[in-house]
This record gives sequence, C-alpha cells and structure tokens, in this order.
Amino acid sequence: MTQTLSKTMKAVAIDRFGGIETLETQELPIPAVGADEVLVHVEAAGVGVWDPFEREGGFAKEFNIKPVFPLVLGSDGAGTVEAVGPQVKRLKKGDRVYGISFLNPKGGFYAQYAVVKETSLALIPGKLTMPQAAAMAVDAVTALAGLDTTLSLKNGESLLIFGASGGIGHLAVQFAKRMGARVLAVASGDDGVAFVRGLGADKVVDGYKEDVLAAARQFAPNGLDAVLLTTGGEAAEKSLAALRTGGRVAYPNGVQPVPKERAGIKLQSYDGEYNPPPLDKVNRLIDAGPFEVKVARTFTLDQAADAQRALNDHYLGKLALITK
Repeated sequence: MTQTLSKTMKAVAIDRFGGIETLETQELPIPAVGADEVLVHVEAAGVGVWDPFEREGGFAKEFNIKPVFPLVLGSDGAGTVEAVGPQVKRLKKGDRVYGISFLNPKGGFYAQYAVVKETSLALIPGKLTMPQAAAMAVDAVTALAGLDTTLSLKNGESLLIFGASGGIGHLAVQFAKRMGARVLAVASGDDGVAFVRGLGADKVVDGYKEDVLAAARQFAPNGLDAVLLTTGGEAAEKSLAALRTGGRVAYPNGVQPVPKERAGIKLQSYDGEYNPPPLDKVNRLIDAGPFEVKVARTFTLDQAADAQRALNDHYLGKLALITK
C-alpha cells in the first residue's frame, strides 16, 4: 500500500509585498505537479541577499509579473524527490536534488514542498550536505556566469575577485582556480581572509584594512586581466585602476553602487542563467576535487524573518533555512 501525501504543507509566504513583517508561516496546498515538473520534499532553502528585494515586490515590478498571493519565497533549495511528472526522465523518487525556483509561479523553497521544472534541478554533487546544496544554487550559477560567459576567463589569466568571502565570491574563487586562473581575492575581516586563503586563492587581502590597488599592482605588475565584482563601493572602484588596457570587468546586476565606465576597459553587468540553470556544468567543476560551500548560520522555517534580518550582519558565505 502506497503512502499518500498530505494535501497541505507548512510554508513561509507573503500575502502582500512589503517589509519583513509580511513574512508569515502558513498552511498551504502542495502545488500540483505538471508533466515536466518534480515535487521536491524540501529539506533546506538558501536565504539570498536578493530575497528582501523579492519580498518588497522588486522583481515583480522589474519583470512585469502579476503576483499570485500567497507567494512562497526562496529562489534556491535542496531536498528529496517525492514525485515526478510523466515527461521527467532524469530524476526519480528518492533522488537528492538541488536547484533554482526563481520567480516560479508555483512558489519557492521556503516551504516543506516545492514543485520545480526538471531542467531547474540536478543531483547534489560531491559530499555536499542539504543546507550546502540549498544555499549554493543561485550563487554558483551567478559565479559561473560571471567567470565563464561574461569574462571568458582563460587558463593562466590574472583575476581579482572582490567580495571573495561572500556567497558568490567564495564559490567564484574555487571555480576560477579550477579554470586555471591566478586569483587575487579581496575578503572581509580576518575571518574572511583566513577562510578564502583556505579555498586556494593565490593571494588574499582584507578589503577593510589593506590597500587593494597596491596589492593588485604587486600581484599583476603588467595589469590584471579581469575583475569580478560581487560587491561594490569605493575600494572596489579603486581596484579597477589595476586592470591592463583591454582588461575586463564583470558584476552581477544588483551590485551597488554600479562601477563607473573607464577608457580601455570592458565593463559588463550580467545576470546568472537561471532558466534553465547550467547545474551540470556547476556539478562538473565541483566534482573535480574538494569543494567547500560555507553556510554561516541556519534557521528554522519559522525563523525566516530572523534569517532575512541576519542578511545585514557580517557573515561568511551564505545563510540557510532548515525546512523539514
């Protein structure tokens, strides 16, 4: 006799756009599974720096989407496959998966269950735990798009990664090393410097205390080939002076303040590829050796508001919700 799923689930959803007070734990129907979709029993969800922007209605306005409330947040997550639609070929019940549910009309991962297209999911790579896999998806895809698609990083090139101890940055350091680059990493605080040094960066400096421009000129006397800015600000802006003529800069959309154009430098903003995300490529890079995804803190589903408040604190890597 097969066990039947309950028809409802616990989820953190909003009934209107607004401040942190709009986040509520609710009992909602489990979404129906379409032909090319997968029902995931969610075990963990990433808490992204962009989540408050979505909560406030920023993405709905930007992409001209009419929201359907109650709206479950959570762009990335991980769990176990509970059921699959008839067209699903790669995944089966019981598989451990992670993926992206960005602006999914059926809701995100701040819930006990999520329905996601098969193309937006992949098997969890390496020895990653559920919280690590959950916290990684959007940031890994964003890091890869910056290095590969936008900067076209090549073996042997010199690269500065600004914000290297953050969610995107610490993954970008590891990807860039696997792509054969020489990496100068700018991290935050003594803990950030020690952490990023352990990830294999060739040189790490503290963005709060050290002269980043001087360090960059020493690291690449003929000029840096490329810069990935995962965060903005005065020190990030100054560091661009270390680029050679013809050097490239990439930064994800949402980085503030936006870096200024410079003569002789190719400056590009970009979005990660989220639909469908290149998770197989991410997995190949991760499987190439030891890989670390830093989850600084975890929260329960009921603590989603606390988790979003904690986005303003100093932390390394990423935050996550444990949803089961």
